[in-house]
Amino acid sequence: MIRVAAVGDVHLGPDLAGRHRAGLLDLSAHADVLLLAGDLTRHGTVEEARIVAEEYRDLPVPVVAVLGNHDYHDNAAAEVSDELREAGLLVLEGEGVVLDLEPGRLGVAGVKGFGLGFAGRCASDFGEPEMKDFTRTGRRSRELMTQALADLAGQSPDVTVALTHYAPVDETLVGEPPEIWPFLGNYLLGQSIDEAGADLAVHGHAHAGTEKGSTDGGVRVRNVAQPVIRTAYAVYDLHVAAEVQRSEHAVTGG
Repeated sequence: MIRVAAVGDVHLGPDLAGRHRAGLLDLSAHADVLLLAGDLTRHGTVEEARIVAEEYRDLPVPVVAVLGNHDYHDNAAAEVSDELREAGLLVLEGEGVVLDLEPGRLGVAGVKGFGLGFAGRCASDFGEPEMKDFTRTGRRSRELMTQALADLAGQSPDVTVALTHYAPVDETLVGEPPEIWPFLGNYLLGQSIDEAGADLAVHGHAHAGTEKGSTDGGVRVRNVAQPVIRTAYAVYDLHVAAEVQRSEHAVTGG
């Protein structure tokens, strides 16, 4: 069994420096890896990225992250990623990584994702250039997820997790105004996850959403935005047989 801890949307800034660290020091007692589902900063500044780096530096388990829309706001996403990598975090965008953990080999496919909407009510590649750009960016995010999962398949991990910021299904958006769902998720990400046969998908972004959902193909999807899980991280147990369940650990902090 591989224990996967995950959280997103911590939105760290100077006033929160050190706030989450205390809840992470016993992480290895509860989890084998920590996944960060984007929106790690408030405005995507390098200063905020340094705060995130210090918060998650030198933890007792590997830390894998994707960026979120907030982390792009200051047009310094590359610099934000560099700060996190310097601190030892693995930052993914259209890539997969296999971690050799004591319980087994965990594959993580990481993509920020992008909006688009959901089948039957999504943006279309028609009309103004701005709408075409939005739609094509959403479709491109699916291509990145497909490639990342394909890269993992060749490395034969025991279990695979799809890590995104944007939601791959609408079920975990319930609680958010339906009018903004096209800006919170993208059904094509869910299709890629189903096609690859991932064991778990985790995302953030939907602060008022719902924790638990699933893809059309039955892959468990978990919204780990901190305002949803209300803990320093949630823990999910992954068995090789693809059983996924919320850990019963009472993990609090942050």
